[in-house]
Amino acid sequence: MSRDSRWNALLELVGKHGRVDVEDAARTLDVSAATIRRDLDQLAEQQLLSRTRGGAVAHGVSYELALRYKTGRNAPEKQAIGRAVAELVAVGEVVGLTGGTTITEVARSLAVRSDLVGDGAAGVAGQPTLTVVTNALNIANELVIRPQIKIVVTGGVARPQSYELTGPLASGVLGEITLDVAVLGVNAIDTERGAYVHHEGEASINRLLAQQAQRVVVAADSSKIGKRAFARVFDLGMVDFLVTDKGITPEATARFTEAGVTVIAV
Repeated sequence: MSRDSRWNALLELVGKHGRVDVEDAARTLDVSAATIRRDLDQLAEQQLLSRTRGGAVAHGVSYELALRYKTGRNAPEKQAIGRAVAELVAVGEVVGLTGGTTITEVARSLAVRSDLVGDGAAGVAGQPTLTVVTNALNIANELVIRPQIKIVVTGGVARPQSYELTGPLASGVLGEITLDVAVLGVNAIDTERGAYVHHEGEASINRLLAQQAQRVVVAADSSKIGKRAFARVFDLGMVDFLVTDKGITPEATARFTEAGVTVIAV
């Protein structure tokens, strides 16, 4: 097992149980206790957990896995969702992107879309063919080197767990612009109550992005469907499309459709 795989597994154990024991983790991952101790020390140095005698515990009260260690979870599904969402965006549009692993895949798909790059791209030569507004630092970092994409980054206070900017500075920027489409990542979406995220600051910014857009797309793998999280973003009345994977049940699809949401399962 590679170091990154071990770190991901250890963080999953801490996220699930609130703590991890060196000896138990060594047996679970089939590696030596010395290797687990070294891994936990390195994760603690990055403030992803707190070391204890004989193991480690979650770092802080509201523990979340750092984004860079969640990218492997449901990765094929998220990549397929990213490609499908990118196809819903037209050349020349202004797109709002939140943070999160699934929306990062949307950004990557937009960056390589053939009609946005090269000689076949629409628009004036040398000019951007798409505008992306985002509060996610990692997405801005990936797209800023793409000459075909104009990047607008909100202000705000960065959350290390998700790389997203939140707060009144972000709200101030978003209140002054309009979007053709907002693409939102969520931690949960319920057919009765709507979409949720873990943090109230992110919920506020996501809601504002949606309010400024003509179309709203929620991109979420099927593990998020039927769940609820801490902070509610909006009800289903604001959602035009739900792009998910084929793990969505026919019953859930029918309920979303009845609520006026177009479901795309890939």
